[in-house]
Amino acid sequence: MSIAMMGLLFVAGFFSGVVNAIAGGGTFLTFGALTLAGLPPISANATSSIVQFPGYITSTLAYAREIRTLWKPALALGLVSALGALGGALFLVSLSNPAFRGMVPWLLLAATAVFAAGPWLRPKNTGESHAATPLGLFTQTATSFYGGFFGAGMGIMMLASLGLASGGPYHRLNALKNFLSIIIAAVAIAVFTAAGAVSWWHALVMVPAVALGGYAGVSLAKRVPQEVLRWLVMAAGTGLAVYYFITG
Repeated sequence: MSIAMMGLLFVAGFFSGVVNAIAGGGTFLTFGALTLAGLPPISANATSSIVQFPGYITSTLAYAREIRTLWKPALALGLVSALGALGGALFLVSLSNPAFRGMVPWLLLAATAVFAAGPWLRPKNTGESHAATPLGLFTQTATSFYGGFFGAGMGIMMLASLGLASGGPYHRLNALKNFLSIIIAAVAIAVFTAAGAVSWWHALVMVPAVALGGYAGVSLAKRVPQEVLRWLVMAAGTGLAVYYFITG
C-alpha cells in the first residue's frame, strides 16, 4: 500500500467520521475508498464494517442513560437483530466477488434513495411507546439482514423499523438504533473475520481517521448546514453507483 493510498484512506475515513456525526452516510465514503484501494467488493464491504464499528460504540455510550431504561425491548430487538445480521453476513460471504459486484450499483442506488428519503422516513416524535409488534420485529429483522449484508443507509432504515417496532420519542429510538447497530456490526464482523474477508491493514489506517472525524464532526455540526452534507453524500452514492455500472 503506497503512501498516497494510505493518505486517501485516511482522508476518506476522516470525512466519513465527520458526515456520520452530522448527517450519516459515511459508509459510502469508506466503501468507495476501499474499492479504489484495490480491495475486492466483498473485502471492501467487510473492512468498511470494521471501520465504522467504533463510532457505533461511542454513539451508544452517549445514550447510556436511555439504554439503561430500555433493556427489556433492547433484549428482544437485539435477538432478532443478531439473527438478521447473521443471515445477511453469511449470505454475503457465500457470494463470489463478481456476483456481489453485480449487485453493488443497485445496492448503492437503493441506499442513496433511502438516505435521500431520510427526513420523511424518520418516525414522528409522538412520545408514545408500545410493545414490539410482530410487524415491527419483522421489519427490524429485515433491516438487520440488510445491515449484515451491506449496511449503507442502515441507520435511517432502522429508525423507520424501530418506529414500527416500539414507537416513542426520537432520542429513545436513536438510542436503540445505536445499541442495535453494535450487535449487527459485531455479528457481521465475526462472520467476515472467520471467512477471512477483512483487510486489517486497510482498517488500521482508517479506524483512527474515522474516530478523529467523528470528534471533529461534533464541533462542525453547529457550523455546517446538514443539507450541504446530505447532498454531498447523495452525490458520492450516486457517483459510486455510476462507476460500478460503467466498470461492471
